[in-house]
Amino acid sequence: MSVIFSAGNLLAHYDGLQNKVLAKIPASYGPRRFYIGLAYVSMAAWTFSIIFHTRDFRVTEQLDYFGAGASVLYGLYYTPIRLFRLDRKTPGCQRLLRAWTATCLILYMCHVAYLKLWAWDYTYNMAANVVCGMIQNGLWSWFSWRRYSKNKRGWAAWPGIVVAWLLMSMSLELLDFPPIWGALDAHSLWHAGTIAPTVLWYK
Repeated sequence: MSVIFSAGNLLAHYDGLQNKVLAKIPASYGPRRFYIGLAYVSMAAWTFSIIFHTRDFRVTEQLDYFGAGASVLYGLYYTPIRLFRLDRKTPGCQRLLRAWTATCLILYMCHVAYLKLWAWDYTYNMAANVVCGMIQNGLWSWFSWRRYSKNKRGWAAWPGIVVAWLLMSMSLELLDFPPIWGALDAHSLWHAGTIAPTVLWYK
């Protein structure tokens, strides 16, 4: 079931890229390229998830972890770019964008190097992903609340709804029960729970 639900997430990102980002967002809109990057990084991560949950070898496990880490960190990367419009062509924004891009690339390289060369540490990997996820979730919740308070439009609440949905989905990982029919467990339910918010996100 983890394979099936990972494929569902892959398709959600592919559909979002093709039918929302590329089809409906003008090429002149600054954040568009970062949305495209989000889709490609996410599709790669879910592809690695499919492979890992099909065949659990050391190399497939590493690809899954590095892909998931890249996806989470890319989410943290593009969030302030979108919220604070660092994509603008002003010299100040461009300097900030270059510095933020370099920072995130260095963080990811250090993350992979630590896991690959120093210690394959599950606790550290989980903590790093949770910290990155919580920071971006906090930023999107703040953005959603501020925008909704200002204009009372339904779309402004969507980021906050997605964040709440994802947090509930992640909490499924805290459950632990024998797989139903030998296939459906808490981990696969977590993957199932991220499909719908992904669809909503691209809207």
